[in-house]
Amino acid sequence: MGATGRIRRIVVASEISPEGFDVLFLRLIAIIHALSLIVGETFRSWGAGRHWLFVVDDYWIAGLLLLGAWAMRMDSLRNRALFAAGWGANAGMLYGSFFGKLVEPASSDAGNFSVGLLAFLVGLAFAVSVAGMIAAILLPPRTPA
Repeated sequence: MGATGRIRRIVVASEISPEGFDVLFLRLIAIIHALSLIVGETFRSWGAGRHWLFVVDDYWIAGLLLLGAWAMRMDSLRNRALFAAGWGANAGMLYGSFFGKLVEPASSDAGNFSVGLLAFLVGLAFAVSVAGMIAAILLPPRTPA
């Protein structure tokens, strides 16, 4: 097989099928969501004197979500479970954070954010994580190539 045949096989193999587009889109949303948690928590806590235990929780859930997005390169039941678990861990941890800021905003340590802006951002992240968890659970089965 010549160079043209090899290039053609690579291009055809890398094309995203309609069945794989939903997985790719959800993986991209997961990566953006996880990175925004890391950046947001870093900005919130930088120089604010927050205890490290309340900082690393966002890093942990972001890392789990990034691991699940990376694992979904290969579709398997185990990787789907990891991906859904990453979204679920995000939803679970953001639930307490969001509703804690709504119920008792005065006791929230907003760090470098205003409490109102932080509550909005955490609420948005919570909504995205719930939608991501549902979408990850409901991903249609892939047809073998």
